[in-house]
Amino acid sequence: MPGYIEDRWMTKRPDPATGKRRRTALYGKGKRYKVAGIPGVRSRSFHQLHGEVGATKWLARAQADADRGEFYDPRSGKIPLRTYFLQEYWPHQTGDPSTLQTIKSRIENRILPYLGDVELAGIKVPQLRKYLADLDASYGASAIIEAWGTLSSILQAAVDDERLPKNPCSAKTVRPPSKPERKARAWAKDRVVAVRAGLDARFQVTIDLGVGAGLRQGEVLGLAVTDVDFATETIHVRRQVRVVHGKPVYSLPKGGKIRTVPLPRALAVRVQRHLDAYPPAKVTLPWLTPDTPETEKQEREWAPQTHDLIVSGEKGGLLRRTVFNEGPWKRALVEAGVIPPPPARVKGSRRNTKHAAAPDDGFHALRHTFASVQLDARESIVAVSRWLGHADPSITLKIYAHMMPEADGRGRQAMDAWFDGQPG
Repeated sequence: MPGYIEDRWMTKRPDPATGKRRRTALYGKGKRYKVAGIPGVRSRSFHQLHGEVGATKWLARAQADADRGEFYDPRSGKIPLRTYFLQEYWPHQTGDPSTLQTIKSRIENRILPYLGDVELAGIKVPQLRKYLADLDASYGASAIIEAWGTLSSILQAAVDDERLPKNPCSAKTVRPPSKPERKARAWAKDRVVAVRAGLDARFQVTIDLGVGAGLRQGEVLGLAVTDVDFATETIHVRRQVRVVHGKPVYSLPKGGKIRTVPLPRALAVRVQRHLDAYPPAKVTLPWLTPDTPETEKQEREWAPQTHDLIVSGEKGGLLRRTVFNEGPWKRALVEAGVIPPPPARVKGSRRNTKHAAAPDDGFHALRHTFASVQLDARESIVAVSRWLGHADPSITLKIYAHMMPEADGRGRQAMDAWFDGQPG
């Protein structure tokens, strides 16, 4: 088998005159025994204290592990998690820029401050238990679960890079908290009407598109006049507006799924009425990322696009999501009695007071309402899933199963009919 042990202190061949091995120039310096010659395995040296026996045992084990393709060098794990992340893991990550931005922020805020200075080989179950306890002091279950999944992905990459023998996050005795069950909540019709009435007239169509077509907020902000086909009564959801590195960009809808949804006649009337009152805004944004292209491929794929957007800001340009959510939307929620008005500003203070948080009453509630109406009308779960842009109907069922109407005894009646006339 390949591999050998070299005594660095003594010559390999004996002295012809004395028959004894002679001392080398390295005698007494550094580690004495060196194991080398195993393909794909970095050489390793042993101190005199461990002797040739220790080197022999390591050689045999390394040869066997290398033959099975399972060799792991403990020295490879002696690199801090932060260094591994910055130098080896993150530079080679590719994908959607916005998603990468979210993941990097999660790593920098919820992983590296706790484990960044720990060597990969030092991240074991006890360290992970403490990590979860530390996170629990500052974050909710959902944030902890996201951080845990990202950490597990990084450590699995370290396993694949042969820096760890196994992923410690796979241990059965340490687990993140269970995700609390949160059922999607649809708005009652009177709340939709009240919030719409509380919005500035130029923004009321956003409510109509959210409830009437199930569009996500970014899809509403990126909807162009050419996407609405009044003749065929359909809406083509081709893009969304999202923020990458603090700047707005166009991109495909969530999951990269372009879709077509029905355009109810009542919604068509409201969209046309809006366009008559507020002409479309011609908005040019980069595609996918605001970064400067470095290759011809990037220059081609990230080229800016111009669209005549149906919804625009108060000055006629792009309506920014944060401006809308913290301004017109929150004011409309106050007008509708959904949230209380913000506290009065303290006299002499320059600080603006903030509206109350409304995690269950954001724009996404309109999408839930669309799904609720469709399912209550006994529309096919497959069709609703397609209109919502879900990857699979099972996702729609998981989110909205509690909204599906009762069978009203139809199942029992069907079985009675099936049994009718059969011998008892």
